[in-house]
Amino acid sequence: MNDAWIADRMHHIDASGIRKAFDMARSMKDPINLSIGLPDFDVPDPAKLAAIAAVENGFNAYTQTQGSPDLREKLQKHVDAEHGHADRQVLVTSGTSGGLLLALCCTVNPGDEVILFDPYFVMYKHLVTLAGGKSVFVDTYPDFRIDLDRVAAAITPKTKALLVNSPCNPTGVVPSADEMRGLAELCKRHDILLISDEVYRSFCFDAPFVSPASFNDEALVVDGFSKSHGMTGWRLGFAHGPARLIQEMAKLQQFSFVCAPSLVQKAGVAAMDVDLTSQVDSYRRKRDAVVDALGDLYEMAPCTGAFYAFLKSPHGTASDFCRSAIAHNLLIIPGNVFSRRDTHFRISYAVDDRTLGRGLEVLRRMAIEV
Repeated sequence: MNDAWIADRMHHIDASGIRKAFDMARSMKDPINLSIGLPDFDVPDPAKLAAIAAVENGFNAYTQTQGSPDLREKLQKHVDAEHGHADRQVLVTSGTSGGLLLALCCTVNPGDEVILFDPYFVMYKHLVTLAGGKSVFVDTYPDFRIDLDRVAAAITPKTKALLVNSPCNPTGVVPSADEMRGLAELCKRHDILLISDEVYRSFCFDAPFVSPASFNDEALVVDGFSKSHGMTGWRLGFAHGPARLIQEMAKLQQFSFVCAPSLVQKAGVAAMDVDLTSQVDSYRRKRDAVVDALGDLYEMAPCTGAFYAFLKSPHGTASDFCRSAIAHNLLIIPGNVFSRRDTHFRISYAVDDRTLGRGLEVLRRMAIEV
């Protein structure tokens, strides 16, 4: 194949380090895999049964681009109850990733700047590149909190949007209500689109989740069912925000994803009624086990949400530490996958208790190795 056929933009998009770990796990014998953010609980039975019924009843065609009326209306009621914004509309998307892609492609012009917090979810900078924008990173080390002075200093006349993720992947940090309020007000004051990725919002362990959209009626929220309901492969997400922007995103979805999978939308209607208390309690317990086992040996962020811990390598770079972990049959992700630094590594505790226990035992041993 002629390399000249490959678009220039692809030279700025690297293969995901997370996917590399996923592929490596397949070749290892009984690996201790703490690398992938994949819920270890199954899709709730009501969602499964709704999807099966949709297929059996012939609900297999395209839905409206905006989403099936029953799911969209149910989501709209929840959004209205939380935010009460007169101009806020809902769009059903093909996963949270699909919603983020639509949002950035509908708002970012070539050369526009998008502010990201470092560490960031690996996909963000590549989606900005795909949209023709430039990522501007605001450092959050060492405590991974939002420093409004740093954000303000990063704003330029080219700043179009800011993307925030709470609870955060990879750090597990949940910004406070004051941080979110300050960020929301700063974006509104500078006429910057605030995009809030809330796919982990169900997993807040120590305090209620606070959305920046509560303080900024022009904020765009992107969310989904993948993490909360274990539906990662079902590709069901949604976005809500100002009607004008949602309409543009729907227009682009019509000519790209077309619509979210129809049978999965029926599953989403049922999933919204599922009580997630047991899943959240389980991950809170796993989080506590991580802190109890590693808190005295590693410097780590206060993992108060999602299902990740972000730990500082006790010696050497994080990449070197993660390579050493492979010798112990342990898979973890170096922080430079998510950051311009290579000092920390991410573990996912969205695994069964046996796997987590094995992984924590290895990490304790590695912390004292010279």
